[in-house]
Amino acid sequence: MRLPDRASWIALALVAGVAAAIPAIGQDRPESILPPGFGDAPDAPPARRTDGDAPKPKPGTDSPTPTLTQQPGAAPAEGGDGAVQTGDAATSAETTGDEADTPVLLVDIPPQARRSTQIVGLLGATDGDMGPAAFANVRGQYLAKVMRHLNAPIASRWASIVLRRALLSKAETPADVNGADWAAERAWLLVRMGEATSARGLVQAVDVDQYTPDMFTFGMQAALASADPAALCPMTEGADRTNREISWTLARAICSAFSGESSLASAQLDRARNRRGDSNADVLLAEKVVGAASNTRRAVTINWDEINHIDTWRYGMATGTGLEIPERLLQSVDPRVRAWRAQAPLLSYTSRLPDADRAAAMGIFSSAALVDFYGAAFDETDPAEQGNKLFDLLRNAYAAKDDDGRVDALGSVWSFESLGEWQNYARSLVTARAAARIAPSADFADQAAPLIASMLSAGLDTQAMRWSAVVRDKGLEEAWGLLAVASPRAMGSVSAGQIKDFGSASARDGELRARMLFAGLAGLGRVPNGDVQSMAESFSVPIARRTKWGDALDEAVRLRSPGAVAVLCAVGLQARRWSDVPPEHLYRVVSALRHVGLEAEARMIAAEAISRA
Repeated sequence: MRLPDRASWIALALVAGVAAAIPAIGQDRPESILPPGFGDAPDAPPARRTDGDAPKPKPGTDSPTPTLTQQPGAAPAEGGDGAVQTGDAATSAETTGDEADTPVLLVDIPPQARRSTQIVGLLGATDGDMGPAAFANVRGQYLAKVMRHLNAPIASRWASIVLRRALLSKAETPADVNGADWAAERAWLLVRMGEATSARGLVQAVDVDQYTPDMFTFGMQAALASADPAALCPMTEGADRTNREISWTLARAICSAFSGESSLASAQLDRARNRRGDSNADVLLAEKVVGAASNTRRAVTINWDEINHIDTWRYGMATGTGLEIPERLLQSVDPRVRAWRAQAPLLSYTSRLPDADRAAAMGIFSSAALVDFYGAAFDETDPAEQGNKLFDLLRNAYAAKDDDGRVDALGSVWSFESLGEWQNYARSLVTARAAARIAPSADFADQAAPLIASMLSAGLDTQAMRWSAVVRDKGLEEAWGLLAVASPRAMGSVSAGQIKDFGSASARDGELRARMLFAGLAGLGRVPNGDVQSMAESFSVPIARRTKWGDALDEAVRLRSPGAVAVLCAVGLQARRWSDVPPEHLYRVVSALRHVGLEAEARMIAAEAISRA
């Protein structure tokens, strides 16, 4: 039996419909991440920066960008902002006379076609847009600092989805920041979250003649992360005004080739070689893009044995020409790079399948998109090699003749060997709609908890709630805990004994999961008011502790600013694993989202926490 064709995969994926700086753990003063003054009256808008305001270039390194494996907290390369820098920031004295004399020729945009930076965003009303008041009344400069230092990706898939919605919403720019700079900060955070395609779209939503130095810097990052060298071309002329880094010299060569000016592209490459040498990997990768853009027979060989690290430039140039970067170099990169790679259209679906799992676990791919990705990978596989056991199990999970066969296949998919917790979670996501097709039955009581967890991973709370009668009748404590936070309405009074029973029934980390369950229920207002403090003490969850982060989150709630709440919630979830997130942070996050009208998302974050902790 074959897997369904690609169209069938899509149909299966849509069967049930789609639901839509904490400081590093262990720091003594976790509240110090938030800049002072959050929520104060905004200052007057700053004057638009001119060429004379641009930061002076500094001497750099031999590579256009530092390695992507730079650890959080390490001294940032140039600028002190944690951004991956592009280029060696060569001073103008290092550029040739030809480059120095090149005139700046920006496109003259007709007034009627110009776009204001007062509102920049990509989402429509049906796409989760938070509206023009998403960042209402907050100080943009302070929120931008918080965003700049946020260590992404974060622990929660659902919180990442909320944050992406905030960053892409068509929201008014706060009064105290430049509109292009505000868009640049949003794009740079999206890049660090792994949202390469969204980041590029946000950069392109700003007219290039409005770009500031930050927008040029982060715009290049977005283009490289999305493996789209052509996206650099609108920026190259304007970047001459403030930036003469080698990366921009190479970008101009690439764009000259895209424009059909092969001779100019060759001359610009020669200038780069004069500064870096004939065998420099960065120049060779740019030359390969030039060859592809100009459709020449220029042969360029990349010797990966001589490359000891991958940075943003090398990733973008190689992936943009369909080159497979050796696994040796990818093993140590940040998870966000794997998410970028999952979105790279020139690479095969088969080679990107583990990256797609990673992207789904991070909230970048939906459950439906992941199912479609698996279907495309299967279609791409040679018929003689289509005996992949995981494909067979997934096919049976969706297409077996009866519920018994589907449940058996689902259990096998969930227990299939994996690369880590994130891939286990991705397996729940890819089977969510298959799980939703199982009719609730006492015969499957032993699988009720993973079935419900799978549905909730994709936001299918209505389908999950169909199991409430079976859960109640059979006394399934673990499944009860999932439904208790996921239910659109409270399921009756909650006691400390019920929460402890949930922890005892858990197959792993029962104590931590019980604390997470209490935090989620308390944040949703589902613990009796008179019992909240005593239960908090019983479960050692200090929900009353004051921190600057918590105070800022409360202030954002008071100001009814859902975008700021989304950013600050992400600050509280800075970790690579849910087990590293303090339960009291979950309580504050869930409570804040509920109070700004995002209760559905709050419920899914609580369910995710107790599923993945």
